[in-house]
Amino acid sequence: MIDGAMFPDRRAAGRCLAQALLHLRGRNPLVLALPRGGVPVAFEVATALGAELDLLFVRKLGAPGHEEFGIGAVVDGAEPQLVVNEAAMRQLGVDPAYLRAELTRQLTEIERRRRAYVGERPPKPLTGRTVIVVDDGIATGGTVTAALMGIRKNLPAYLVLAVPVAPPDAIAALRAQCDELVCLEAPDPFYAVGAHYADFTQTGDAEVIDLLARANAIGQAA
Repeated sequence: MIDGAMFPDRRAAGRCLAQALLHLRGRNPLVLALPRGGVPVAFEVATALGAELDLLFVRKLGAPGHEEFGIGAVVDGAEPQLVVNEAAMRQLGVDPAYLRAELTRQLTEIERRRRAYVGERPPKPLTGRTVIVVDDGIATGGTVTAALMGIRKNLPAYLVLAVPVAPPDAIAALRAQCDELVCLEAPDPFYAVGAHYADFTQTGDAEVIDLLARANAIGQAA
């Protein structure tokens, strides 16, 4: 491995992460991967736990005229959930009609991406499930925070966030958003997620589709 790298690649990190999650194997967990980089990690977790694997899309809702500034997010699922930054909404005086239109636009994009990866298969319901959210790492934690808040609205029985690597401050901030947080490494200083992998090659669409199909086949054979 290169100097400073903690994991050879995402699949190897996923195998290590799975070992720290084996206590959840008997709880019929549902593993949700944040695409695309979280999918190879989540595949290894789902395989080791004998769990179902699905994707979790999170799309930022941009402010009027300033799409890079988030006023909230929409979280994918059988029942998509809206997470709104009320302070930002008030500060910018965002019209409710704009919010509805932006929500519709982002839900359409989520549906387009989901169809590209899993076809017509709908998202798996989260209510009453043990849900494990997996990514390849956390930088600022903004996307994951929105994801966890959205999932909470679907009333899972137990919510877990599992990542190979994240900065200590992000871990501290995210603990209150889930029932259990598993992070293998919390380097300080942190720099970037990719700095802790020897191979951090971008995960392609073909790999996402292949791993989801393989996980689904394993689940049907179990």
